[in-house]
Amino acid sequence: MKLLKVLLAVVGLSLTASLAFAADTPAVANAAKPAAVEHPYTGKLAPKLSRSEVDKLLGNPEKILFIDLRRPDEITSIGSFPIYLSIQAKNLKESLEYIPKDRQIITVSNHAGRAAAAADLLVTSGYHVVGAVGVQDYEAEGGTLSKISPPAPKDPKAADSATPTGTTKTADASKN
Repeated sequence: MKLLKVLLAVVGLSLTASLAFAADTPAVANAAKPAAVEHPYTGKLAPKLSRSEVDKLLGNPEKILFIDLRRPDEITSIGSFPIYLSIQAKNLKESLEYIPKDRQIITVSNHAGRAAAAADLLVTSGYHVVGAVGVQDYEAEGGTLSKISPPAPKDPKAADSATPTGTTKTADASKN
């Protein structure tokens, strides 16, 4: 009997909560939509760069290196800067030996989250990082991104039928 009372109390509370939520639903549905989601910058060793700061650095492209930490699908769907080195964030630590130390580095991601972490890693590894930038933030501030198109896929049938220059196909006499 005691178990039945507890069970009824739990069911009653669940129904009360459901009804209260349902009563509030129309008000929530008619409420104004929230503002765009803020992406707080978490970098500690390099600043987040504004569009004007990036544009100023782009004035001397021979002195800078953009390291884009996004996946290839993000780069092709959103765009990037006209010159960049593509290293996915998860592969950055293993790729340090390929990054030149004689350039000012700007790390790149969508909203500078991955870029901030990468900038901190690069600074602690002895690189000259001038800052991090989010391409979507840059574009929202009026900046223009370069649209990147992946190369067309190769036709595997064309590669199989081609023979290297200067060679001919001959029958193997040993199979007769």
